[in-house]
Amino acid sequence: MITSGYSKIAFDEGARILVVDDDPVVLDLLQGFVSSFGHECVRAADGLAALEAMANQPFDIVITDMVMPGMDGMELLREIRTRYPETDVIVVTGHPATFSFTDVIRAGAVDFIVKPFLKDELEAKINRVLRERFIIRQLEQLSMRDPLTNLENRRAFDIRIRDEVVRAHRQKYPLFLAMIDVDRFKSFNDTLGHPAGDRLLQEVADIMSTCVRRKVDLVFRYGGDEFAIIFPHIDREQAEAVGRRLLRCFGERPRDERDQTGLSIGIAQFVRREGRSLDEDIEDCISRADKALYAAKQGGRDQLRMDPVC
Repeated sequence: MITSGYSKIAFDEGARILVVDDDPVVLDLLQGFVSSFGHECVRAADGLAALEAMANQPFDIVITDMVMPGMDGMELLREIRTRYPETDVIVVTGHPATFSFTDVIRAGAVDFIVKPFLKDELEAKINRVLRERFIIRQLEQLSMRDPLTNLENRRAFDIRIRDEVVRAHRQKYPLFLAMIDVDRFKSFNDTLGHPAGDRLLQEVADIMSTCVRRKVDLVFRYGGDEFAIIFPHIDREQAEAVGRRLLRCFGERPRDERDQTGLSIGIAQFVRREGRSLDEDIEDCISRADKALYAAKQGGRDQLRMDPVC
């Protein structure tokens, strides 16, 4: 699940917070406090209503009472941990002898407040959670980005291709995958040196980012001198046209006479097949794009091959 925003540290609009309590007076108090901190606040009168609200929209934080009819706070906490692991939970209770700090932290809460509480205490705890969420998000983004080319890396590819094929299958639009390799890159490195090789990879990344549709197509450094592009909402002829544009732009760039590099490109369409898992179909698509890439290499390099499966 993708959350709507992580904190005012990162986004001016603040976070989205769900407050849960069976006492309307406490709900009014929590909602008033949270709104005064600059966050969007939604309220629920019990655990079941909270889960219904969470099914309709994502939340950054849930602030919940523990003793409630139908579904108590501990059961709600366990459900959130299972269904919405990216949502943080702060527990508020007037029964600290029944629910200890250790109990709720072990169950998955990030913090614990005892009633009655002060506005400043609540604000401080929310700010701490949001600060930690923002730091975690920054670290996640760094872990999924290639520092040399500033493209997303293989780890990001593995996550995003699954998200994209799920969306494409659900909304019934075509999706293509291009696997791209820099021809004779090792020879280039041996001749002109590794700094020149790094600059070439950066140039390839820039060309790809320029040739694809901004904020639609997804470009990755797959590893070494290999790259990948995910093309959603595109047909076979359009995918092939983008591949040929990549070849042309790479071939037209200024280059040292010793630079004999080119691009080999293989493109395949994602196909969902009955009786196979989603992961098997993703692996099949990657394999077919790889085979098309290999065919381009075998055919003389610096060319594009389309996988025949439609």
